Amino acid sequence: MPFEFDVVEVSPLDPNAEQHMVPMRDGVHLATDVYLASDVDRGPAVLVRLPYDKCGRYTFMPRIAPSFTALGYTFVVQDVRGKFRSEGETLAFVHEIDDGYDTLEWVSSQSWCDGNVGMWGDSYYGYTQWAAVASEHPALKAIVPRVTSADLGGPMGPDTVIPLYMAEYLAMYWLDEHVYDWRTDYGHRPLSEVFDEAFEAIGRRATSFDRFVETSAAGHGAMTYPGHHPFDVLRIPVLHTGGWFDNIMPDQMRDYDALVGRSDVADLQYLEMNSTDHENYHLDLVPIRPEDDHDANDEALARMLPRYLGSALDFFDRFLKGEDREIPRVRWHQGNDGWRSAPSWPPPGARELRLHLAAARSAADDEGGRLAAEPDAAAITVSWLHDPADLVPSTVVNPFAFLHELPDERRVEARPDVLTFTSEVLDRPLDLVGPVSVRVGVGSSAPSTALFAKLVDVDPTGAALMLTRGQATFSDPDPTRAVRIDLAHIGYRVRAGHRLRLQLSSSDFPLYLPHPGTEEDPWGAVTGRRSEQTLPAGGDAEAYLSLTILTSSG
Repeated sequence: MPFEFDVVEVSPLDPNAEQHMVPMRDGVHLATDVYLASDVDRGPAVLVRLPYDKCGRYTFMPRIAPSFTALGYTFVVQDVRGKFRSEGETLAFVHEIDDGYDTLEWVSSQSWCDGNVGMWGDSYYGYTQWAAVASEHPALKAIVPRVTSADLGGPMGPDTVIPLYMAEYLAMYWLDEHVYDWRTDYGHRPLSEVFDEAFEAIGRRATSFDRFVETSAAGHGAMTYPGHHPFDVLRIPVLHTGGWFDNIMPDQMRDYDALVGRSDVADLQYLEMNSTDHENYHLDLVPIRPEDDHDANDEALARMLPRYLGSALDFFDRFLKGEDREIPRVRWHQGNDGWRSAPSWPPPGARELRLHLAAARSAADDEGGRLAAEPDAAAITVSWLHDPADLVPSTVVNPFAFLHELPDERRVEARPDVLTFTSEVLDRPLDLVGPVSVRVGVGSSAPSTALFAKLVDVDPTGAALMLTRGQATFSDPDPTRAVRIDLAHIGYRVRAGHRLRLQLSSSDFPLYLPHPGTEEDPWGAVTGRRSEQTLPAGGDAEAYLSLTILTSSG
């Protein structure tokens, strides 16, 4: 039976925009749509550089353009090099600094632009904003990177667990000018060849995927900045915009933490976080009904767009036009409780709450161990097997649409290779407002191992919703040497009657590249070796979950 795949074709040009083929320094031309500002002959411009079709339904740029042009902004949207209508090779990350500079040069020199340009957009078209910052073009005056990171796809270190969904993205989205979709057989080994059947059927390989395999195996990411990092030359205000349930959120919050920690650029940072995932599905709407699915329903899309734009328009009014607009330093949606603002993140009044791991599965009921306010006096050691032939299955298929799928962690929590530690039932709401981490000692019969940690909200029915997560690989694991796993940040109210749960395991497949239980390159491993993992708790062992909470909440 022939291999089947779908192709996302180029959408028709938008009649409300004028397309230009903008020349780059090497003679390649990039397809660029210009939506002129309403009733303004010359003013600031907002630029979006994306690889997903500037006219397509998926990114809905034609639907967004009027929100900008009505306020006097010329809205400029470009297919990046090698994608859809643009010329050049299809290669993620490589050309965005130079192409960003050359596009800014073209935009800022047009008669309709007053020389002030902002950039806006999601994911890869958030990354192109950071690349433009690295280009140091003087016309760029403000950016609003959404659900993204300056180091999207890297850099990676020796402790990084490689996301297979990033590899799949590069294989499907960066093969040529189109976007492809197919069903991947993740049972194939080695995983470095997992997309070969698709590449053979289509008739070409995705060079970006091959680069990702090569660089991630060497401890690097899919991209690097050949010169300076954008953080080192940042001199313009940034509105970091994301979602608590976005799979890129941990990387984005690392960006924010790094920048607010630097005295030279801290005053340029603004933060706006919503209770959304990467595809902009909202916690308040789950489970997502067909009439609320903006991916398929135009009326739902119209309702979603104001939330999607957030404070970006006010931000540009202030920093591109110089208008007197009050921009909260931090604005976030507290899940289950609504919008809040504060002068900093975490907000004033926040403090650490430690919940200690106690009485693991072998010594407790079917729900595993306990999360306790105080550590047990008695020391215990819990052990489990990591079997590369029987990996813990990922609870979500598409991590970009996490809230649309709304996975229930009970699917995996009964497995003997998944540890759970659960708090008592909350007698009042608990507000989580900041970083989450786990500190534990991990031992293994293997020379290295991986640990995956999830923070879960358990409702009175037992349904278990992951709130945030973290994972890492450890070389020479030693149960007497505690290590820290960051579970990113969260803004969320745990309701009274609910419980918190920490889930630990050694695999999450196929979202993440599995550890083979040997020192072999996981991309090239064909078989693996079972290894015994150990985790001490109680007594003198450091084994706790660290939460950031509001003092008034508990």
